Amino acid sequence: MPTPTNTNAHLIALRRRPASLCAVAAFQTPGGMRRALSSSILSKWSNGQNDGGGGFGGGRFGRVSSAGRLPPVNTVIMFVPQASVYVVERFGKFHKILEPGLAVLIPFIDRIRYVQSLKENAVEIPTQSAITHDNVTLEIDGVLYYRIEDPYKASYGVEDAEFAVSQLAQTTMRAEIGQLTLDRTLAERTQLNTNIVNAINSAAFDWGIRCLRYEIRDVHPPENVVSSMHKQVSAERRKRAEILESEGARQAAINVAEGRKQAMILESEAEKMTQINMAEGEAESIRLKAAASSQAIAQVSTAIKEHGNAAQDAVSLSVAEKYIESFGKIAKEGTTVVVPSNVGDA
Repeated sequence: MPTPTNTNAHLIALRRRPASLCAVAAFQTPGGMRRALSSSILSKWSNGQNDGGGGFGGGRFGRVSSAGRLPPVNTVIMFVPQASVYVVERFGKFHKILEPGLAVLIPFIDRIRYVQSLKENAVEIPTQSAITHDNVTLEIDGVLYYRIEDPYKASYGVEDAEFAVSQLAQTTMRAEIGQLTLDRTLAERTQLNTNIVNAINSAAFDWGIRCLRYEIRDVHPPENVVSSMHKQVSAERRKRAEILESEGARQAAINVAEGRKQAMILESEAEKMTQINMAEGEAESIRLKAAASSQAIAQVSTAIKEHGNAAQDAVSLSVAEKYIESFGKIAKEGTTVVVPSNVGDA
């Protein structure tokens, strides 16, 4: 096992070798040397500290993919994991894309440049400021879900797919919110999310990325706006209460007036029926009296015909009695006495 001094010297020698020799030396080093490569060189070179010298972060061994994975070293026989693809270059030029499963590469000539994941990725969109159409500043954050549809475009069409799509989501969200008022922004989140997804997909098509959905998590208006919104809600609730109260009073008055109207109608109907009944009673009484008078007259006429002068004298006597009775009533009711001219005839 090499000593630490020999190991550092060997690492320096590896940095100065060409890419192909570095790859061969990496396989020929002892087991301890491999651990040194995985713990120190990979962590430093993947951060771009040796981009110009052929390190893992900048180019001779490949670039870090959008999923944050380092491209594996060409071991001739490669096993591509499920839901992942390897972008292979030959002589520094794109050659092919390795699908999941077994693949065979030519050493020193073929190189795995990118590893792209075909799984759905979630990107947290940090809190940012956006101004609505009615000039209200909002603090908004969200979550973006996307998937790589074309590994070739995702590898060569954009430098950092995740960073690019997150920045595009932020700018698109600002643009969409700038077209809406505060009330519409708070009420139409679903439509706003759909508009952002459509705008991202139209711009990210050349990157081989498809945005699946975008969700706004939190919307934070300024404190004074929140206070005004609370006052508006309170005023709206008071308005509704007053309207309901006035509607109740109005309906109550209508019900009272309707009751009075129905009572008067019923009362008039009752009075009408009473008068009709009284009139019918009086008419029946008159008919009965008339019938009785008619019957009495008929009987008197029959008696006159049968008895002759004697009956005539009886009728004259009856008329004289009624005449005297009526004259006596007139004398009692008034102070003026009317004396007939033919008293002696009575």
